[in-house]
Amino acid sequence: MELTLPPTVTPRAFERLAEIGAANQGKALRVAVEGGGCSGFQYDISLDDPAEGDLVLEGAGEKVVVDEVSLPFLTNATIDFSEELIGARFVIDNPNATAACGCGTSFSI
Repeated sequence: MELTLPPTVTPRAFERLAEIGAANQGKALRVAVEGGGCSGFQYDISLDDPAEGDLVLEGAGEKVVVDEVSLPFLTNATIDFSEELIGARFVIDNPNATAACGCGTSFSI
């Protein structure tokens, strides 16, 4: 039986949230999973208000929240921030995804 853990957030992701001042605005980074996208599911990443029932992950004075419905899809996942030549964005390394689209936001389970 595989051990299931909540998602983790890298220090780099928390640092980026601090740079953009999310906590100063009373916001958290919301990571959600929705139906859709070219592979069946897609990530919705936005600054949002924490809600009752959210899993709250904290670091560097910042918060990342995941709703109860999305949480099973993000078990053991890592939330990171990536800066590349083509742009910078929050990224999810999700071991539950069996296939992913080239866009990086769509996946299947």
